[in-house]
Amino acid sequence: MHVCELPWIEPIKALRCLAQRPQLTFLDSAAEHELLGRYSYLACEPFGTYFVADGQASWNGEALIGNPWEALRELLARYKEAHRPDLPPFQGGAAGFLAYDLSRTLERLPAPSIPGLGLPQSILHFYDVVVSFDHCAEKCWIVSTGWPEQEPTRRAERARRRADEFAALLARPKSPRIVIPSTAGQWNSNFSREGFKAAVQRVIDLILAGDIFQANIAQRFSAKVSPLFDPLTFYCQLRSLNPAPFAALLQYDALTIASSSPERFLRLEGRQVETRPIKGTIARSADAAEDMHRAELLLASEKDRAENIMIVDLLRNDLSRVCTDDSVEVSAICNLESYASVHHLVSGIEGTLGADQDAVSLLRACFPGGSVTGVPKVRTMEIIADIEKVAREVYCGAIGFIGFDGYMDTNIAIRTVVIDDDVAAFHAGGAITAMSDPEAEYEETLAKAKRLFQAFGADPTGAF
Repeated sequence: MHVCELPWIEPIKALRCLAQRPQLTFLDSAAEHELLGRYSYLACEPFGTYFVADGQASWNGEALIGNPWEALRELLARYKEAHRPDLPPFQGGAAGFLAYDLSRTLERLPAPSIPGLGLPQSILHFYDVVVSFDHCAEKCWIVSTGWPEQEPTRRAERARRRADEFAALLARPKSPRIVIPSTAGQWNSNFSREGFKAAVQRVIDLILAGDIFQANIAQRFSAKVSPLFDPLTFYCQLRSLNPAPFAALLQYDALTIASSSPERFLRLEGRQVETRPIKGTIARSADAAEDMHRAELLLASEKDRAENIMIVDLLRNDLSRVCTDDSVEVSAICNLESYASVHHLVSGIEGTLGADQDAVSLLRACFPGGSVTGVPKVRTMEIIADIEKVAREVYCGAIGFIGFDGYMDTNIAIRTVVIDDDVAAFHAGGAITAMSDPEAEYEETLAKAKRLFQAFGADPTGAF
């Protein structure tokens, strides 16, 4: 591994330097926080791509035999790397997305009747070079592994050469940008207001009948975008309007994914595992006194706390499948976190990964995240497919990295926009319990979508 420390550069400026490079991944702690948003990462020009569509995995365009999860584990093992504790956690590895629909490789689940944009179930690019940023220390590094070269001397030469190439790109002065407004056409939803309320009521009826305890239901918004639409400008607007600790920008040819997620799905550092489910939401107010009152209402809400605690129990169970006996503990319960347009209740669950388990085992045990499915998980996913009808695709999947050293950090892909060719789409949803009010649940989806609409220059109250 070759490491080059650079003079501090803001990650968004570094992004602009590399924005035209192929297969760009930006994992962005836009809401800087010592614990939740300390590091950001920028990578491009991968040496390989792991791709899953319809349950079939491929590597650089060639089909891989067998289960896609085992295929991913074998690929990561080819490029095993020792971890350096003096650097930010991502030091080269696979990065990209695992779509919610990848769950059909884990469970026998019905396919939604409408395929959405027809995206793959996963794209993970294998990056030999990562530019990493420590916001707290205001330091940044180029970490270059030299992969996929296997011979030690050639690998060391490649590592140095690639680091020099990236340093030159980051040092190149950028000409002023012509900013194109990030507008879109008429927005449409797969639900009318009354249709969404009826869907919520249907879930309530299933809960009262004893079929499930909680289910997460979302509506999908979509619109056409202009051929002049600039995804980078859009992302910059989104991160300004809705800064989030687990944000991301993925630019993969015609596909752009712009995420402003506040929720960590899974982090693995060494053998230590953490997940931070969000459940419980209330819209913020521009009036400071009213905003504080709403936060207090959320903290005291029996319904929202019940939502959260049910998911904590589900995730404790998921983690216990791969963690050592008696190591899974709740580190925080129903803590308040405040973002641009909403307050959330957030809990934390931690554990120690078993000696015979790894990042792929952890993902398989927990995917997709319980906070965006419901309780019990498999039955609620069946209900979600039946009620929502449109494939979730990236929404409620995960975006992040799995390092060659076994370290991993991923988000829950909420507050996430997908732009494929000339169509932009995103979802907004919430957890339904027996205490849910259909009108309030509909309004909650609009509160969560508000900043996404605004990033497009749309009025969320009359956009569809």
